[in-house]
Amino acid sequence: MPCTDPIGVFDSGLGGISVLRALRLRLPGEDFLYYGDSRRAPYGDKPLEAVQALCDDAVQWLLHRGVKAVVIACNTATAAAAAQLRARYPYVPIIGTEPALKPAAERHPGGHILVMATERTLHEEKYHLLSQQFETRARVDAIPCPGLMEFVEQGIFSGPKLKAYLRAHLGPHLDRPVDAVVLGCTHYPFLRSAIRQIVGPDPEILDGSDGIARQTQRRLALLGLQNPRSDGGSVTLCNSLDDPAMLQRMDQLLNRPL
Repeated sequence: MPCTDPIGVFDSGLGGISVLRALRLRLPGEDFLYYGDSRRAPYGDKPLEAVQALCDDAVQWLLHRGVKAVVIACNTATAAAAAQLRARYPYVPIIGTEPALKPAAERHPGGHILVMATERTLHEEKYHLLSQQFETRARVDAIPCPGLMEFVEQGIFSGPKLKAYLRAHLGPHLDRPVDAVVLGCTHYPFLRSAIRQIVGPDPEILDGSDGIARQTQRRLALLGLQNPRSDGGSVTLCNSLDDPAMLQRMDQLLNRPL
């Protein structure tokens, strides 16, 4: 496949745009094709087989449009389907994501770490294996957040309803000082300010976007697939909801200050 082909990025909706932003910073010469499956979102409350089928549909959609690599910009999709996708499409690099628990534990040894994620992400073996690596190095509280990504899908980044949701889910874990909050869903970085209001000024808030971008950069370099341009790459945004308002919201998120 030509190195000038675009990189495909997909998510269950709009959250993967937080990853896309990091990819653009790391790889400014690359072209990107982003696919958000908002019509069938959220993935986090669906059965495993359903999520795997949706992810396969998304990868096929991207491959039919000539991408040279696929970035799964969704923790739920990665946990549920990355292994199956790599086995089915061995001829294309497929890069997944995971909650940034490792850097949180390394930066705050012995600390108190909160991991916010979808129920599906926290249920999968991938997360359990990850958390087991660090359970003796920090106190890790996993917080399932059903429905939180819907605030981003609807363009809600503040307000009493969101604040009440976050207080209800985070409040029971604030009985002792928190050292770090891991955003284990790619939608959540867009809610960083609202989360900060609940946890206070001290905890470090981490997400895995830059780590995914660095891994994508390494894989492309290893395979000789990096675009030789130094800048000027393009971004094409697509969504399974054929709604101009949704595409406008995607563009706003792509350029929204975090």
